[in-house]
Amino acid sequence: MSGALCGDKVAYFDCFSGISGDMILGALIDCGLELRRLQELLSGLKLSGYRLEAKKVSRYGLAGTDVQVVIEHDSPRQRHLPEIKEMIRQSDLPAPVKENSAAVFENLAAAEAEVHGVSIDEVHFHEVGAVDAIVDIVGCAGGLHLLRIGRLYCSPLPIGGGTVRSAHGLLPLPAPAVMQLLQRRRVPVYGRETRHELVTPTGAAIVTTLAAAFGPPPSIELEAVGYGSGKLDPGYANYLRIFTGSSASSSLFEQEPLQVIEANIDDLNPEIYGYLMERLFAEGAWDVYYTPVQMKKNRPAVKLTVLAPPQRLNRLVETVFYETSTMGLRVWGAQKFFRRRNTEIVETEWGPVRVKLVPDEAGGEGPLQYAVEYEDCSAIARRTGIPLKEIYRRVELSFRMKRRQASTEE
Repeated sequence: MSGALCGDKVAYFDCFSGISGDMILGALIDCGLELRRLQELLSGLKLSGYRLEAKKVSRYGLAGTDVQVVIEHDSPRQRHLPEIKEMIRQSDLPAPVKENSAAVFENLAAAEAEVHGVSIDEVHFHEVGAVDAIVDIVGCAGGLHLLRIGRLYCSPLPIGGGTVRSAHGLLPLPAPAVMQLLQRRRVPVYGRETRHELVTPTGAAIVTTLAAAFGPPPSIELEAVGYGSGKLDPGYANYLRIFTGSSASSSLFEQEPLQVIEANIDDLNPEIYGYLMERLFAEGAWDVYYTPVQMKKNRPAVKLTVLAPPQRLNRLVETVFYETSTMGLRVWGAQKFFRRRNTEIVETEWGPVRVKLVPDEAGGEGPLQYAVEYEDCSAIARRTGIPLKEIYRRVELSFRMKRRQASTEE
């Protein structure tokens, strides 16, 4: 599931010491988000029993902002996803904040459901259903909205070890739900020699829902840098660093690096190519395609081409060698140029479906370009038995009705 960030700015989460909900809030405030404006936005949630506090701190000689959600009375509530979504739906939050907050909770609930072997609506949000975690998630979505962040990128994530005590008992670190969230998005991770929880379920759910990509920083004209303090002492500054600014690329498109892998193969069983493509996509390839070629001595062959994110290059090269008969391949760097696009969530009778939109560069006069997310629709078709083309038709109808209603309200 992906959120629907709306704005003209870019943000990059540099998670050199991990990520959590309060670290994101602290870094956003350190970037210039006014605490008063965030508190006003959160008042639309109609959630009582807490107050939000922020203060400047220094950790290992580095200044930053520490945010705490202070619970004013004990409220060990266990909430289910439908209750949280209904709370968000009935709130006075801006529409994008509602959509992003609900998407984060849906993503987290799906991970918890898979880990515990229950349905998504049966998941008990223990710590995550508590007031402080709700404020963290909605506050992060609200902070990004107030700072006009339209596209979010995130660094690879450091993971520690050890155990943590939860409502389910003693769990290994990273927590099972965190691992499920990171695995589903194929997030690049690396180990740290620490017995601390560097990546929390809340932090993992936020970035795996809202981040467009994980890897190096994009081209950006820096406007602000903020440090959000965590509560750990791993022996160095426990901060999340956030860069914000304007994209350094054209207003029509963005760009990011990619790696191209190619191999000419003339002796592989044709039945293997379908499986090979599945494996490469599972390992994080952006695209895979085959081209018929004629090699020396006029031998017919297949040219394999894989478009790879830089952080997945080595794993994809290993997969090509492991799954094919090739003895060598070619790799070179390139640039990926792509139209700016946003994502909206359309509520349907089968649940939320993502729709990708290309922003109108003609001041509202140009045609609306959009595409319904295939993965969401195909999952519904498999689950319900309804033809995929009918799912597309109904989702597009719901999307157009939503857009017409929004334009009428304006």
